[in-house]
This record gives sequence, structure tokens and C-alpha cells, in this order.
Amino acid sequence: MDRNKRLLRAESSTLQYIGVRLSNPHPFEIHAGKTYVVIGENGAGKTTLGKIIERGWNICMNRIIGDKNSLRIRSIEFTDIHSLTGCNDTYYQQRFESTANDSIPTVEQLIGGKMDEQRWLELCQSLSIDDVRHKRINYLSSGELRKFLIINILTEQPDLLIIDNPYIGLDAASRDLFNNLIADLARRGTAIMLLLCNTIDIPPFTDYILPMKRLEIGEMIEYTPNNGDNIKRHLAQLFDTQRQIDLPDTSPISPIDYHTAFELRHCNVAYGRNVILHDVSWRVLAGEKWALLGKNGSGKSTLLSLVYADNPQGYRNDITIFDRRRGTGESIWDIKRRIGYISPEMHLYFNNGETLLAVVASGLHDNVGCFRRIGDQQRATAMQWLQAFGLAKLADRYFNSLSSGEQRLALIARTFAHRASLLILDEPLHGLDMARKQMVAQAIARITALDGISLVYVTHYEHEIPPIIPSQHIFRIDKPQPLG
Repeated sequence: MDRNKRLLRAESSTLQYIGVRLSNPHPFEIHAGKTYVVIGENGAGKTTLGKIIERGWNICMNRIIGDKNSLRIRSIEFTDIHSLTGCNDTYYQQRFESTANDSIPTVEQLIGGKMDEQRWLELCQSLSIDDVRHKRINYLSSGELRKFLIINILTEQPDLLIIDNPYIGLDAASRDLFNNLIADLARRGTAIMLLLCNTIDIPPFTDYILPMKRLEIGEMIEYTPNNGDNIKRHLAQLFDTQRQIDLPDTSPISPIDYHTAFELRHCNVAYGRNVILHDVSWRVLAGEKWALLGKNGSGKSTLLSLVYADNPQGYRNDITIFDRRRGTGESIWDIKRRIGYISPEMHLYFNNGETLLAVVASGLHDNVGCFRRIGDQQRATAMQWLQAFGLAKLADRYFNSLSSGEQRLALIARTFAHRASLLILDEPLHGLDMARKQMVAQAIARITALDGISLVYVTHYEHEIPPIIPSQHIFRIDKPQPLG
């Protein structure tokens, strides 16, 4: 394709999609082979703009010029796994249960012969994900899942590829591989649109910046390595400044009457020949703060599923949680009652039309995906947490209508509302803009400062590890070798 060819022009002064209206005072164009970064704070309208460009050309009075029928426009969102598999599981605790997952396909079953095509093999090698053929889709780590979705779209050779928060869940090496792949795709003639919420993520091969603030699309800015630093300083005005957070009561509901938060002794988890964990031992005492680090696919999520009492293979292993060995008569709800947990994939399980208020209020219970009637006191408590994180005005919005950053912030509020004595925070800051990262970091510091609160913090960005975690409390996990 001609790299100077215009693919589309967004001409109308307003652009709308499912009840959200964007102001577009400066008509903009998308050209083949160019990389565009749409950037703004959480809730600025980036996700809505991406959906308009992909499938909202004829909604309301939208006026977008171009040959829509001849263009292959594709977008990637983390929730695309549901449309890809045809599965729509909503009960989070089922994802590791073999009998509940009999209908979930493996990667090979889902993709079929495409996996043997040269382009698929090249892309898998480029993103270092050539060992997931026999994994069930819901056993993929968040990073593996994201790579898988990217590869599946790229084999279609789209004219325009839109990726929302592309770096979520990717370790440092994978981010470099992703950038190389996207830069090569642009050289081949595909237009790239990256929806970002932090200037630090702007890749060096970017051609144009499209700034957004409060549902208004700014004038397009040409980007080069020479003017990159000046543009990033200019873009700082798009983001709110840090504000102090006023937290509701965060003291644990259950007493901290145990010595060991959890201990894993020589634990192993495997599904057939696919080894996820091999000989893993780790002990966290009450009040200790730890960071858990590892590359994509190293087994971090599976390890945490043992602690959170989600994984049935926990009964095959020597595991103690809150001073009690697994399998000695304890209820999984006794365990979950003491744990506040957030993970990258958790928002996939809130997709049945729940309001934001209902999602946060569900944090007052012990599971994900099973909703109960909300009482007046629970409603009031949930509203306090929404107000603390600046989400009160969105309380009645449907959760799945929010941007990925707003969803992540709401799930963090949900986790803290649980008032647990052990916090397991799996990549809590990914998808948040800088101001909201600082706000959440501030909340984590205040909550974990309470006596006896234990913390496990998972991240691919070591500079995000909270200062409260001592350097000797870094637990690293490596990907085990497959069985022969």
C-alpha cells in the first residue's frame, strides 16, 4: 500500500458513540504507514475515539470520509478474548477448575491451521510466544494473552490497527519486541493508532500525536525524535495534577491473629505436559511486604491463585494460609475474607451490565462474578470509595462502558473496600495515567502502613515497587522447562 495514501478523514465537529460525544474542532486524517498516538488522561475519550474509527462511521451525525468497505480496520482490547473464544465466563473462581473449563479451547483448537502458516510462526517468534499451542486460553498469563490477541489480528494484515493500552501486562523485553514489531508493520504500510495515557510510553517511531482532554480532540502534532522532549512537556497540560486522597476506614475487618500469612513448600502445578510451577517455596509472615517479579508466562498468576484459594491443585501441594494448612477443613471463603486481590484479567469478569457502584460494592463480599443485592450501608460504603478515587460521578454508568483505565481504578477501589489483612496487588498501576498512579500509590502506602498488613505487589516496572517493600523482600520466579 502507498504509505502516503489517506485512509480516512474525521470531518464532523462532533463524534459520537453509545452516549458519549467527543468534540472534534480540528478535523484530522489517518494515512497508511504512519503511527499515531492518541494520548490523554483516563476518561479523556481515547477508547471512545478508537471505537468510532473502527465501527462508528455512520452513528448519529458522525462524518468520516473514506472508503469504509475497502478498509480493514481492526482494534485490540483486552476484553476481546470473549469475542475471540465465544466464551463469556463471569465467575472468576472457575478459571482454574478443570471441569468448569472443559468448554474453553486451547490456542491450537481456536486457531487451527493458521498456527502453521509462515506469518503466524514469524509473529510468534517476534513476540517470543511460541510455546502456548497446548494451553487453554484462560490459562494464558495477561502478557501471553495480550501477545496472542496482537498476533491473531496481525495475521489479517489490517490497513489500520488500533491498540488500546498496548503495554499493559508486557514485561520489559516484551515491550521492546512489541515496539519492533509495530515499527516493522508500519514500514509495511499499516497505519498504527496507539491509545496511551502516559507520555513515557510514546514510542520513538511515532509520526503524529493526537492529544485528548475531557472528551475533546486536540489539534494533531507532528512528532520527531528531535522535538519529542518538547512535545512531552507540552502534553503535561493534558493531565490532572496529583491530589491528596481521603480514604474511608481501611482497618482490616477480620483480626490479624495469625503468624504466617502464607507459605508455599516445594509447590508444583502442571496441566498435562505443560509445567507452570516447579518446586516453588515462599513464606510471607504477617505484616511483611513483598514484591513478586517474573517475565510473562513465568507462572506468577498461577502462584497467586494457590494463595487466593482459586486453584484446585492447591490441595496437591504443601500450602499454609493464615497458619492453617490447606485441606484441613478450612473454607475457601475463610481465606478470601482476609485477602484483597486485584489482577490484570479480573475486569474480564464484570461484563453482564453491572453498574460501577455495583462492582465496587461487590468488593464487600468474597468473590468475583457473583452479585448480591446491595443494601443501603453497602451502597454508602461503595460511594465513599468511589468519591475517594474521583469516580462518584460515574457510579451509575455500566462498568463495561468505561475506559480500561477507569475500570482499573474502580477495581482498585473495590479491592481496598474489602478491608483485608493481606493485599495481593497484581500490576495495579497498569493502564492508569500518572496522576492516578500517584493517587493509588499514595493509597497503598497509607493502607499498608497499618500494623500487621501484609502485601504482595506484582509489577513489570521495578521503579513502581512501593518504598515500603525492603530490597531483601523481592521474590523472583522463572519460567520452568516443559516436560520431555
